[in-house]
Amino acid sequence: MRILLVLAHPLPESFAASVARAAREALEASGHVVDLLDLYAEDFDPRLSEAERRGYFDVPYDTSAVAGIVDRLKAADGLVLVFPQWWFNFPAILKGFIDRVFAPGVAFTHDTAGGRIVPQLTNIKLLYALTTTGSPWWLVHVYMGNPVRRLLKRGIANFCAKRVKFRMLSLHDMDRTTDAKRKTHLERVRKALAAV
Repeated sequence: MRILLVLAHPLPESFAASVARAAREALEASGHVVDLLDLYAEDFDPRLSEAERRGYFDVPYDTSAVAGIVDRLKAADGLVLVFPQWWFNFPAILKGFIDRVFAPGVAFTHDTAGGRIVPQLTNIKLLYALTTTGSPWWLVHVYMGNPVRRLLKRGIANFCAKRVKFRMLSLHDMDRTTDAKRKTHLERVRKALAAV
């Protein structure tokens, strides 16, 4: 498989970068081709432009400003997102990636009857999210209802790709975790990606 591995963290020495390395190594060791898209290193602009918003319902929608990344997404069989959760949400750069790249004609088309959208990322067979959160498990799951998982699984995965295999691996309480727990999480990531 060809995997688009998207990293969304500004610090190259971050734990997220370590997770991305572990994921890449495990995937490549299993014979997969990995295309690393480091959003910060590639200076991705997350801002949806005025022209992009005004033309949102144009057919065809103009993706020329992100054409290179759209091509990389369309060439992939799987998508692995690596990011921290900040304020129970995506980092702004990852949200902008979704806003600008998961666009009409790329990730979905508008149903001409109105209301519904039709998935277009038929090439994507798996969507994995490898994430961390500063909050403990109970706060994310019980109090907040795990909003990032809901957005990814019920929204993006279901609306953009049919029958996609979805999995989310999270390290909770990141701000107070130990080296041993981080190492255990990296092993968990390696094991999960080696099984792809």
